[in-house]
Amino acid sequence: MGSFFEITAILVLAAVSGVAGLRLRQPLIIAFLAAGILAGPSCLGIIRSYDQVELFAHIGIALLLFIVGLRLDLGLIRTTGPVALATGLGQVVFTSIIGFAIALAMGMDAVSAAYVAVALTFSSTIIIVKLLSDKKEIDSLHGKIALGFLIVQDIMAILALIALATFDTGRSAETSPYIAMALVIVKITGLLVGIGLLMRYVLPALLKRLAASNEMLILFAITWAMLISALSDQLGLSKEVGAFLAGISLASTEYRDAIGARLVTLRDFLLIFFFIDLGARMEWSTVGSQIGQAGIFSLFVLVGNPLIVLAIMGAMGYRRRTSFLAGLTVAQISEFSLIVAAAGLALGHISPQTMGLITLVGVVTILASTYLILYSGPIYEIFSHWLKVFERSNPYREARCNDCFVMPRVDVVLVGLGSYGRELAENLLERGRQIIGVDFDPQALEFCRSRGIPVLYGDMGDPETHDGLPLTSARWVVSTIRNPEVDLHLLRHLREKGFAGRVALTARTKEEAEQYLRANPHVVLRPFLDAAEQGADALTGAWHDLNQETDWPVAFREIRIKSGSAFAGHVIRDIPLRAEAGVSIVAVSRAGRVLFNPDPQIQLFPSDRVVIMGPPDDLRQAESMIHRVVDPATEEEAESVSLVEARVPAGSVRAGKTLEQTGFRQIYGSTVIGIRRGDEYIISPGPDVRLEAGDVLLVMGTGESFDLLRQDFQL
Repeated sequence: MGSFFEITAILVLAAVSGVAGLRLRQPLIIAFLAAGILAGPSCLGIIRSYDQVELFAHIGIALLLFIVGLRLDLGLIRTTGPVALATGLGQVVFTSIIGFAIALAMGMDAVSAAYVAVALTFSSTIIIVKLLSDKKEIDSLHGKIALGFLIVQDIMAILALIALATFDTGRSAETSPYIAMALVIVKITGLLVGIGLLMRYVLPALLKRLAASNEMLILFAITWAMLISALSDQLGLSKEVGAFLAGISLASTEYRDAIGARLVTLRDFLLIFFFIDLGARMEWSTVGSQIGQAGIFSLFVLVGNPLIVLAIMGAMGYRRRTSFLAGLTVAQISEFSLIVAAAGLALGHISPQTMGLITLVGVVTILASTYLILYSGPIYEIFSHWLKVFERSNPYREARCNDCFVMPRVDVVLVGLGSYGRELAENLLERGRQIIGVDFDPQALEFCRSRGIPVLYGDMGDPETHDGLPLTSARWVVSTIRNPEVDLHLLRHLREKGFAGRVALTARTKEEAEQYLRANPHVVLRPFLDAAEQGADALTGAWHDLNQETDWPVAFREIRIKSGSAFAGHVIRDIPLRAEAGVSIVAVSRAGRVLFNPDPQIQLFPSDRVVIMGPPDDLRQAESMIHRVVDPATEEEAESVSLVEARVPAGSVRAGKTLEQTGFRQIYGSTVIGIRRGDEYIISPGPDVRLEAGDVLLVMGTGESFDLLRQDFQL
């Protein structure tokens, strides 16, 4: 069987396993591991060209860590550096000490126990980044902290590999291990200095030239990742760290998002081979005799490692939920564990039986921890009460940003400060609304603070965050998270708490919007669908018919009327564009219809698109006039519309008359939208419905109209 046919068979098996996993609602990581086990020598024996599969796996790992480095923000390192360093080192130290003691208690010799203990300390950055990315939690606080201490672990693993490589080099070359270690350190320092110089003087200009072609930009990115990865491997560091450094070297450029977005699909495809290779290399010959030991070590990794992280982060002042979610990411051993063990086996330090034990622990912990991370929210809710012991009375690291200002009154609580949330916040501020933003992303919070938007730190997946929201005076709670599970949980919680205001949820798709509507919030925002509708209006507007080249000193420009515009609600005749700017409105687009030479009596409404005509320089002045936002009305000036119940008293002169005969709208300036007569409800009553003594009217109106009603009805 040729290599091409072999790779094809592996991909077919992976696709079938993936489909089965999706149908069974299992994570794809487990499906691909299962495909590797099936393709390996223990089952079907499809894989024979291990070198080719391993090559694809290494390229996938390199691309994964390249993208991780590409998206690493140096400001994030400054923010989470202390907790990442303390948690990463603390977890490595405590896990290795306890693991070593457990291994000795099982009768292992000191060298084997040391290798097992070291293997238990490392967690899989590859798997964690993939799972957190799939759950869209990679940018959350716990995701960033987890990524930080996983990088610390990887560095520790690399140091362990360097130590083993140096020991082997020193032994084979009959030179001092210290000299060999010094040579490795010199090579690493040279690599870092070289990359730093290229970041400063070469890469920005080179990328600017290559950016003219997307194909060349992506080709260079892949080549750069592979080049630094290979160079790092040759210098005795590792391919993985080289790829990570290559990503960091491009992280400060403006092209990092474009590169990362285009490499994600290739990364996911190549990572399939990593999981298949991992599953195929499982040694099952000694599994039966090692199940007991593997179970004990697996339980320690699955429970003990998260508890260690919980204790360290709790002592540092983090909330128990953040600590718990970050702790779950270390509940497995990593590919580095297997690499270190394989190096020990090659050096003759451990036996194949010890290598098989470490591999079995890897399979069990990877499978189990995948479910722990995927269902971390429900698991936390179950154990939340018992986890209070790991939380300080004042979790100051997450609470301190919430105590730096006083918010006496809030109109809108805006949950989620992504791009849409920030734009919504700024528009609400323009309309004079007092808002407060809530998010768990430190960078989003800092950005909003710089724009003058009051913010609170909070993860809406944490029920305790709901209790800390300033709901007393809030008229709206608006969620732009676009996560159905979190949004619907927030809606239920607000209703249970008796929140008297209104709730708005944001949907990504039409299906999500329908799901939200069934839960009956007050408003469902649909940014993508609304933007698509506005885009259709723009594409079918009047601008395209008039946008023609002429020799005349005249130009046309299409402008959308914003809801806060000074001219919204005015008729064209009252808009002084001709008098003040020397331009005219020659067309109006509304709801897909175009009105050329509009009548001066036509009233302009928000979302209308007007086409103005005049000298090019004057058009800019006219556009500024149209975009000018009027000062919002104060709370006292604003006319609030609400509902009130009014009873028709006995002996009222209104009894026996129809709504039309009473002149309800004309006299009271309000509308009867319902009548309760005994057990009967009349909704949207017509003008011919007669009022009877004792009727209870549901009336929509303003405070002024209610004052008039009070004279003739019982409110």
